[in-house]
Amino acid sequence: MRIGIDARLVHYQKAGISQYTVQLMQALALLPGDDEFTIFQSVHDKAPIIDRDRFSTRHLITPSHHRLEQYLLPLEIAATRIELLHSPDFIPPLKAGVKSVITIHDLVFMMYPHFLTKASARYYGQIDQAVRRADGIIAVSQATKRDVMSLLGVPEQKVTVIHEAASAAFRPMNKEKAKQQIQGNLGVTGDFLLFVSTIEPRKNLPTLLRAFRQLLDSYDSSVKLVVAGSRGWLFDEVFDLTERLDLTENVLFVGRVSNQELVALYNAAEALVLPSLYEGFGLTPLEAMACGTPVVVSNVSSLPEVVGDAGLTFDPTDAEELTVALSRVLHDSELRTKLQTKGLKRAATFSWEKAARQTLELYHQLA
Repeated sequence: MRIGIDARLVHYQKAGISQYTVQLMQALALLPGDDEFTIFQSVHDKAPIIDRDRFSTRHLITPSHHRLEQYLLPLEIAATRIELLHSPDFIPPLKAGVKSVITIHDLVFMMYPHFLTKASARYYGQIDQAVRRADGIIAVSQATKRDVMSLLGVPEQKVTVIHEAASAAFRPMNKEKAKQQIQGNLGVTGDFLLFVSTIEPRKNLPTLLRAFRQLLDSYDSSVKLVVAGSRGWLFDEVFDLTERLDLTENVLFVGRVSNQELVALYNAAEALVLPSLYEGFGLTPLEAMACGTPVVVSNVSSLPEVVGDAGLTFDPTDAEELTVALSRVLHDSELRTKLQTKGLKRAATFSWEKAARQTLELYHQLA
């Protein structure tokens, strides 16, 4: 087959969907076979993402999420003679004239539309057309598949669940070395809880801040909270609440970090905390578990599916319940050991090699 993968978004942002796209392409490149792949990259992205036999790069002028994308992108793709196009960023060219596969990572824009910017609302507002146009839909979790079926009316047979995985870079390392690394690079010292994600409303950081305040007042006055992630949108409340709760000395906002720093943060942390109101998959708990770090996550959407019994869960609307969970993971050494062991085993059941094989099978089924 001649397969195209739309990787233009990789130039514009490095989180979430871009990481999924890169990891999937790298895993596909390691599989045997005689399929030919064309990777569509932004014209501003000079180096090829994949430099292997059977993989070629085509630089496109059309930017991701541009209002003229549906008119320009089909024209740029037409000359490549691909038979199937995979659009990892939800929305395919609606008149491309080739087989179409899309990946739906979550439907947060339908469930929490008030969290969207105008530009995001315009782009994701094409989702109804996208699911009708696509020949196959990949959902990254059973939870997302249920949402696609219930919210968009897509028949079950059209949706294939293919889980994501943690990169092989996320693995256990010596905790003291990890602490030394982040102290030198990020200025983080002492024991800390870790939050990793873009700062945006659905990540529910205000509930974590309130729970953390209770933790300091009632259980532990020495631990810190490290927030690793860039500012997304509607983030002012988080910083205002940090000041109102008198947490400016206890909460460290380190911004977006490199993968190497992130591995060290996971390994140095006492636990990863993710209080999200909604996650299509929940990659950060999986990365933390792969590093042998206990995880405390909300009990909604895909998070129980990813974590299983390898982490503690809580109601994301209940700060007191979260406080108790944090205290348990900090002070119960037997529980911590159990979560670390279970987490490593759980993370090992997810792999990009498995995801790539399942994705390639879907390509061939549709062709």
